[in-house]
Amino acid sequence: MRIGVINGDGIGPEIVPVALDVAVAAAERVGLTLEPVPLAMGQTAIAEVGDPLPGATLAALDDLDCWILGPHDSAGYPPEFRGRLTPGAVIRKRYDLYANLRPARAYAGVPATTPDIDVLIVRENSEGLYADRNMAVGSGEFMPTPDVALAVGVITRAASERIARVAFERARRRRKRVTVVHKANVLTMTTGLFRDVCLEVARDYPEVTVDEQHVDAMAALLVRRPADFDVLVTENLFGDILSDLAAELAGSLGLAASINASDTKAMAQAAHGAAPDIAGQDRGNPVALIESTAMLLDWWSQRDADERGAEAAVLIRAAVAAALAGGAATADLGGTLGTAAFGVAVRQQIS
Repeated sequence: MRIGVINGDGIGPEIVPVALDVAVAAAERVGLTLEPVPLAMGQTAIAEVGDPLPGATLAALDDLDCWILGPHDSAGYPPEFRGRLTPGAVIRKRYDLYANLRPARAYAGVPATTPDIDVLIVRENSEGLYADRNMAVGSGEFMPTPDVALAVGVITRAASERIARVAFERARRRRKRVTVVHKANVLTMTTGLFRDVCLEVARDYPEVTVDEQHVDAMAALLVRRPADFDVLVTENLFGDILSDLAAELAGSLGLAASINASDTKAMAQAAHGAAPDIAGQDRGNPVALIESTAMLLDWWSQRDADERGAEAAVLIRAAVAAALAGGAATADLGGTLGTAAFGVAVRQQIS
């Protein structure tokens, strides 16, 4: 399995190698060989070729189905690059990575606000209110006068239907419940369309229980009784906010795994940022990216009907859980281990 490896910025060069090392160990256990393909992005690429996302990197990704993307610190790029789409946004658009899957579950050994949380947020990733995703040309935000700012939100039947099918397919493999999250009482036409299309798709999955919640009520219910929920499907902005909330309820944003996927390509990318304030200090928490890489292997396994990927993903998740339960933790979780040492602790659970 050829897998692109993009370290990125900030803590990326510290956490990406840890995630890859754990993945290689798990893959070896099940007879799967991972062939890493290193690719440049971010500050390193700017220094080397004068571009945060070189054409050579994109050309290589054209020939790859899976890759690990480290975080980018576009705010720290030279001024001439700050007005562009971020590298992650360029990659997401180029390969139509329309499904953003963000799980949140509590781990034994990690203090959690809601220890019984175990949800998967399936976030539509190609449209909505995000200004970089809703116009063919230009931005979805604009100012007709210096004192008035407007934003365009886009919801389409096609995008709503395909993300709904992802959510219901995932629910089939979990606890068979989908909650459609919207704000149709106020955004009647846009999120109302999203809700209605999701409920139409639900008819094709009679074995899956479906309900719906307004996004504000959903936020409250995640805090109050998260165990009642399994898969949440929602549009872009709501999914972004709810997934950060869910991650913190589970213990830390440092645990927040994520993949961005189309039907043919997928990218492991932790939900957190580059944390430039602790870069180079061996303090970053690699759990989110380790778990994101497990999700990547699981996605590949499903697409190619090769159980080795799923088996490796199970090993990775079990190893992370065992390491945390045994007291191994980075500083953000109250522990004393550095990034590399935590990676060793996880890999020892696999070996």
